[in-house]
Amino acid sequence: MAKKIIAGSAKASRRKSRKKASAIQARRKKEFLYRGFTLEELLAMPFDEILGLLPARARRTYLRGLNYEQQLLFDKLKDAEAPVRTHRRDLPIIPQFVGKTVSIYNGREFKDVEIKPEMIGCFLGEFAPTRKAPQHSGPGVGATRSSKFMPLK
Repeated sequence: MAKKIIAGSAKASRRKSRKKASAIQARRKKEFLYRGFTLEELLAMPFDEILGLLPARARRTYLRGLNYEQQLLFDKLKDAEAPVRTHRRDLPIIPQFVGKTVSIYNGREFKDVEIKPEMIGCFLGEFAPTRKAPQHSGPGVGATRSSKFMPLK
């Protein structure tokens, strides 16, 4: 005698509820925090307090004072609407720059970079790499005669 499977059994309903619970749900956007402060709190802080939160190298850059070219870029970026083109790669990112677009020169071309909150404390140049990884072709191509030999497997 064959057993009948009841469609509404308790085991099936438990399995169905487990499956529903483990299904991928729409992710909620996680709130950005920089050292425990939200972006709004960072924007409301005085500049001296923001400097205390930055990493040592970025903090030292601002404490020693920006040079003339850095100061020009700093002032342009603070109240920029359109993308700002620059060769200066050594300016640390502060919360006031978030949301702005900067075109950073990498030695060959300008790379457009939109500044995000996660970039605070980093330098502009970190987001426009100057070197490209080599892309090799097959083994031994164009090398000596002996290196062209590839054993059959």
